[in-house]
Amino acid sequence: MRPHPFGVRRAAALAALAVLATTACAPLAPPAAAPAAARVPMPTSVSLRVIAFNDFHGHLEAGSLSLTLPDPAQPGQVLRVPAGGAAALAGLVKVLREQAPGGAAHSVVVASGDQIGATPLVSALFRHESTIEVLNTLGVDVATVGNHEFDAGQAELARVLGGGCAPNGADAAQRSCALHPYTGARWATVVSNVETADGRTLFAPSWILPVGGVRVGFIGAVTRSTPGIVVASGVAGLRFGDEAEAINRAAAALEAQGVRAIVATVHEGGEIGGAQQPADWNDTRCPGFRGDIVDITRRLSPSVDLVLSAHTHQGYRCLVDGRPVLQALSYGRGVSVADLVIDARTGEVERAHGDSRNLPVFNERTPAAQREAIAAGQPGVWANALRAAQPLPAVAQQVAAYAAAAAPSAQRPVGRIGGPFDRKGRTDSAAGRLIADAQLAATRDPARGGAQLALMNPGGVRSDLACAGTPPCEVSYGEAFTMQPFGNSLVVMTLSGAELKALLEAQQGPGRDAPSVMSPSAGLQYRWVARAPAGQRVQALTLDGRPVQPGTDYRVVVNSFMAEGGDGLAGLRRGRDRLGGPQDLDALVAHLKTTPAPVATPRVEWVE
Repeated sequence: MRPHPFGVRRAAALAALAVLATTACAPLAPPAAAPAAARVPMPTSVSLRVIAFNDFHGHLEAGSLSLTLPDPAQPGQVLRVPAGGAAALAGLVKVLREQAPGGAAHSVVVASGDQIGATPLVSALFRHESTIEVLNTLGVDVATVGNHEFDAGQAELARVLGGGCAPNGADAAQRSCALHPYTGARWATVVSNVETADGRTLFAPSWILPVGGVRVGFIGAVTRSTPGIVVASGVAGLRFGDEAEAINRAAAALEAQGVRAIVATVHEGGEIGGAQQPADWNDTRCPGFRGDIVDITRRLSPSVDLVLSAHTHQGYRCLVDGRPVLQALSYGRGVSVADLVIDARTGEVERAHGDSRNLPVFNERTPAAQREAIAAGQPGVWANALRAAQPLPAVAQQVAAYAAAAAPSAQRPVGRIGGPFDRKGRTDSAAGRLIADAQLAATRDPARGGAQLALMNPGGVRSDLACAGTPPCEVSYGEAFTMQPFGNSLVVMTLSGAELKALLEAQQGPGRDAPSVMSPSAGLQYRWVARAPAGQRVQALTLDGRPVQPGTDYRVVVNSFMAEGGDGLAGLRRGRDRLGGPQDLDALVAHLKTTPAPVATPRVEWVE
């Protein structure tokens, strides 16, 4: 398999590697002629601090972001802590590098995919150039891609990473090179399991970092499920292979070059704890650790020493077959840090002597008392970093400039509504039904998937659409974006009538006192009988006035988060004949433009 020269590598690192390659066999001892008193003992080990974050999704501004952490003052209780924002993330990264054993030169910053895609307006409006530039300033050294990097297709991904301005259409909301020429990412991009039709890897499978006389290899991989959750045309001709197998091939290639310390950054993940009892992200007992990353890690070559994971937006610090597996939530609210100790003579990682931690990204909204209480509960080295970290001014200035440039577009009108669409009610809301109708309209055409119905998860509806005064009311682009900010793509799939009914029944799973009801599109109706036994609550299920037949296939459209089983919708993972569609926001805006002032109407009949 021949690597394809796709992605940007840091010139300095390559130059250092080229020099190192010509001296790899040189003895490490001082010259024999040196007097004994002048001999300098060679270090027996080399340290490397690996600082990682995942699923950033362009969250440049902290906004109302927060995370939940154990309350150090009240065992068993939790605190909701304001966290995140690119400036605060960059400030913590800066301190962690400066305080690394051996200094900043013995540190590396890794991004584990979904740096872009499913982003707030301040990133999406500028084709994510704003996010890439901020992460350049933050100092990312190496990254893999996530499924969302492919949302706009492989050609646009090549531009975003490589630089250059995209054409700006006269009526297009998104703008490229809005503030200045765009030069692309300054980090190495590594992905081992995505191949082109001729068998080449789309990106370099690995990257080598020389540090303290040893070499450390970094291998990337993205979830193999990517083709089913992005627009099909964007990944046409690409093959997304088994993550573990691809990483093992790349690891063998690194070992053939004499690299003995290897880190895998994988855009796939897992979770710990349960819905009612979320686990501490630093609890190394990792109760109930499960998910695809567990199987992937178990199948990895013993030469892989550390696994940085992503995709599931969870926090954990686990051991699988003696290897640390880390993830730090999402949106820049936390970082995973691993201090590797490497034998200077063999280049092998001494796993028994390393350390790791997940750390929160405190910001200017984090109360001082809360910040100190949480820092005081950390081991000393990590407490020092949390106390010292301050937002990085250079990043704050970049973010402020892009936020100001986004303001006019946020106010642009995109359509009208005939009344308010809110999220109130039994989770099946008027706002959710508006989105479901928009998604059905975007994929009803047979060429776009032939959808017959749409379902929208309540957690994906992030705001109301207000309608003050006399309808119809104007809706701005910013309002539509705030309602649908994730940038999920649409996925059309086939479910049988029996599978559809089972999916709706699962809205109230075991142990839940009330259902979490998806919003259906126009035409899908049923009666929910709360007092009926589990599995019999969905009654009189019809589509376009006709009973849904258990043995008949139906084309269903949902967002990509739901399609992968998000929000506990495991039944959607069984969907067949999948076809990716447009972005959810684009579908909503198109619906508001083409539909004359839509009005909210109820579709689920409730029976207590």
